[in-house]
Parts: sequence; C-alpha cells; structure tokens
Amino acid sequence: MELTPMQYKGYVWPHNPRTYTIRYQRQVAVHKIPFGRYAMQDLGLTRRVMAGEGEFFGPKAYEEFKKLAAVFYEGGPGPLIHPVWQSSQAYLVELFLAQEPRKDYVRYTFTFWETYEGYSQSLRGGKPTAESSRPRTYILAQGETFWSVARDHGLTEEELLALNPQVKNPSLVKGGSALYVK
Repeated sequence: MELTPMQYKGYVWPHNPRTYTIRYQRQVAVHKIPFGRYAMQDLGLTRRVMAGEGEFFGPKAYEEFKKLAAVFYEGGPGPLIHPVWQSSQAYLVELFLAQEPRKDYVRYTFTFWETYEGYSQSLRGGKPTAESSRPRTYILAQGETFWSVARDHGLTEEELLALNPQVKNPSLVKGGSALYVK
C-alpha cells in the first residue's frame, strides 16, 4: 500500500519519515490535604506532541533539509497532514540535524505541538464558537479544486487565499492538499 506524503504548511516530504509517534497529555494537579492525604484535580487535555525521525538521501539531500528548515523558520502554526493519523493545526517546535550533514544524506528529527483553541475555551467555561475558533484544516478530495472548496465553504476566492498564504498558485492545488477553511 502506497501512502500519501506527509505535509506541513507548503512543504511536502519527498518520502515519509521513518518513525512517527504521538504522545497525548493530560494536566493533573495534586493538592495535599490534612492527615497525609492528596486530592487530584483533572485540569484537562494539553497539547498532543507529534515527533519522529527520518532521512533525506540522494544527490540533493541537504538541499531538501534546507527547504524543511526554511518552513521551521517561518514560525506560526500550520496544517500538519500525516498519511495515517488525523490532520491537525500544529507548530513545528523542533528540527534537529542528527548527524554531520552530507550532500547525499541527512538524518533529522522533528517535533510538532498541536494547537487547539477548545482547550483554552474550556478553561473559561465556554464552548468554542465559530468566531473564537481558528480556521480548520480541510483535505481536498480527488477532483476538488481550490475554487470548489471556496464555494462549498461559503468563501470568496480572495478570502480562501487570505486564509492560505502558503498557496502560491491556486490552479496547482489538487486532491490530498490541505487548506484552511472556516
């Protein structure tokens, strides 16, 4: 079975990373009470941590790593699309060159932290609203176009372009691509 390539923002991996892990975290507070007892308080979910490692190989391996590093330097969250796991909004928080780089081989590790506005909303006692939530990630099905996604989500082409600054040419957006939508 051939998997689609992993994507983050506008970067598409030439081949998927070798390993990929997801760590789910929950924040729990411990309070000491009289007579040597403790009470625990569930403070809710925190970020998911998605990490892995991979290699770039071939005559332009180091050039490929530099492309990924350029995405790291952009900052801010972006859509992370994994071929098996669910898509999410995430920050690329760590990119590590795991050995002396060579032109034809680069080994690297990475760490993403998922964003989710509902976590902060739940602390305020509310539910996420359309106005308070960030745009969600939408994966285009085969045959869908940039323009059909705009129409189907009640957006103008200009609004969809504003939500997706990584799109340089809307005509080249194809099935399997990720776009931000409201």
